[in-house]
Amino acid sequence: MLTKVGVLQGTLESIVGAERSHRLFEVLNVSGVLMEESGASISRAGIAQVLNMMLFEDLLNRVPDAKLYAEDCLRDGKKIMHDHGAVRTVALSGMGALPAGEEAITRILRPLGYALNGVYPLERLKMTGRSYAQVEYPEELAQFFVSELHPDRFSAEFQAAVQRVTSTSRDPLTAEAKGLLVELEAQRSLPVEKAVALLPVLAKVFSRQHDDPALADYEILLAESAEMAWIATEGNAFNHATDRVIDVDRLAEEQKALGRAMKATVETSQSGRVRQTAFLAARVRRNFRIEGGSLIEKEVPGSFYEFITRLPLPAEDGKTKLDLSFDSSNAQAIFKVTANQK
Repeated sequence: MLTKVGVLQGTLESIVGAERSHRLFEVLNVSGVLMEESGASISRAGIAQVLNMMLFEDLLNRVPDAKLYAEDCLRDGKKIMHDHGAVRTVALSGMGALPAGEEAITRILRPLGYALNGVYPLERLKMTGRSYAQVEYPEELAQFFVSELHPDRFSAEFQAAVQRVTSTSRDPLTAEAKGLLVELEAQRSLPVEKAVALLPVLAKVFSRQHDDPALADYEILLAESAEMAWIATEGNAFNHATDRVIDVDRLAEEQKALGRAMKATVETSQSGRVRQTAFLAARVRRNFRIEGGSLIEKEVPGSFYEFITRLPLPAEDGKTKLDLSFDSSNAQAIFKVTANQK
């Protein structure tokens, strides 16, 4: 069955079902080479593609404007080129069972064939961003933009609140999943049935691993860092997914005309080759612990959806490649869409 429909399609279908799988392949631009994989095993790039599709679907379900945009694309026969997903982490030891900082994420990216592609100081936010690209398909497979927040650059009160919020973190990777990642890193592929067992566990890595935060701690965090306050409620969930488009300026005007809440301006990198904008973050309701142990619910910023235009780098030896870099100024401006706006 998997050979008939293709290993990639069959793997995703085994996890999410035929209807959801079909819809994702209809809306997303997927490498033809990966689509042609056949046999009893799936490559690490194929596993990465399936994971990205699962995470993309999760983001659509959490960001209403993104879901409407994807439905527009389906209706109009347009494909979305998923450029990158972004994840926020905390560079702090002692977060329960979770590894500190970006290692919580990169430990699964390495076996999938991802390698460091750029480092971006986010000084205004007291964070560092790093991009990871899949080495075999750097332009075709979505990159990961993984940022680390540095608590030691904030007040002692802030650091203590971070420790309290994150101390209950659980490690979503099971012993079986860790073993499969070792096998994947060594073999660069997995039997399909093992990939089907591994992928749902990998998807859980991109979620919140700690308990509901105390409201008092959340307010301490929010006073110094909207980004850490966001992590307190959303954890390691995709902060945003991104559509790579031909003309981001035109698209922004089209989306504004539809009444969708967009960032006011389009950000341009220093090179001029990378231009980005985004929908404003969705509003979500989250639980907070209050004195006495009871819970209250508050509306806070959730995730968002970004658009990016990438121009080619100057040609080398007659060959052109897309500029897959990011820009510190762009990133810091884009991150503002998750500020606690009312």
